[in-house]
Amino acid sequence: MTHSIKINKVAQSRVSQVELNNNIVMGTQFTDHMFVCDYQNGEWTNARIEPLALIPTHPAAMALHYGQAIFEGMKATLGKDGTPLLFRPYENAKRLNHSADRMGMPSFPEDLFVEALKQFTALEKDWIPTQPGSALYLRPFMYADEPFIGMRAATSFKFIVMASPAGPFFSRKIKLYAEKKYVRAVNGGTGEAKAAGNYAAAIRPTEYAKAKGYDQVLWLDAQNFEEIQEVGTMNIFFKIGGKFVTPDLSGSILAGITRMSVIDLLRDKGYEVTERPITITEIREVSEDGTLEEAFGVGTAVGIAMIEEIGNADLTIKLPEDNPVSVMVNDTLNGIKIQEIEDTFGWLVEAK
Repeated sequence: MTHSIKINKVAQSRVSQVELNNNIVMGTQFTDHMFVCDYQNGEWTNARIEPLALIPTHPAAMALHYGQAIFEGMKATLGKDGTPLLFRPYENAKRLNHSADRMGMPSFPEDLFVEALKQFTALEKDWIPTQPGSALYLRPFMYADEPFIGMRAATSFKFIVMASPAGPFFSRKIKLYAEKKYVRAVNGGTGEAKAAGNYAAAIRPTEYAKAKGYDQVLWLDAQNFEEIQEVGTMNIFFKIGGKFVTPDLSGSILAGITRMSVIDLLRDKGYEVTERPITITEIREVSEDGTLEEAFGVGTAVGIAMIEEIGNADLTIKLPEDNPVSVMVNDTLNGIKIQEIEDTFGWLVEAK
């Protein structure tokens, strides 16, 4: 299906006012434009790209009161010939609609999602950093903008895409705090959806973890605080006895796009990867017997984040200093995204 997207360009880009280097922090600078589409009377209409601006919002907008808000995270890079590249955008489109279904929101046409991203990214091409590990972070999101006070699904929504140039998220190994008081998600809840409220509930525990000297929270199950779910902004992988394990998608874990890509990449390199329940007790035991070889988090914003320690008041698990496979995965994914390494998986989509 062909979608018509109106484009209203800014008179003068602000990109020359921003230093696009590895020190730029994601979410602090924003590009010139945004994509906007409205859901009214049961259909998505008025798809457009326009100058980035404040959004008029009624104080009774239902997203503000009842939390119907979801989002995605993606990155755009430049290929060898300077063409903007999107990494697996169709998977993000599918996941957005999975989140929308869970949150009682309308699905967004997947072909329009990708076409919007292509045209938007092509327009913002000059904002894409070129330093290794840097990219243009894309934030598609949907929220209920209907003005109504009452507990029901909204009938009008906005879908918007904005972008922020970003340097590498973590430049060093990280420490995880194994949380045993607060929980992120439960089976049957919204943990498998990329819903705004999930992240709001994680803010305070994350601040507590940082105050204790850790970088992120390692979330455990809500019943026994034993089964590992995911890290604050990442899925997690462990290398145990030469094989990789990652928590299975039990209904409370986000199906990360980077997660599925890392699984495919590791298997392509000959590693065995198992998706199954993993407990913090098991990780402590394999650390003690010397078979825990590596651990790393994976996510769009962070890329590959190598882990040096997992702990809390009751335990400390130190990870080995060498991370050869983690480094390989990081370098390979980054290489594919800028076409220094051949994309044999068919993950890249040109934005032009």
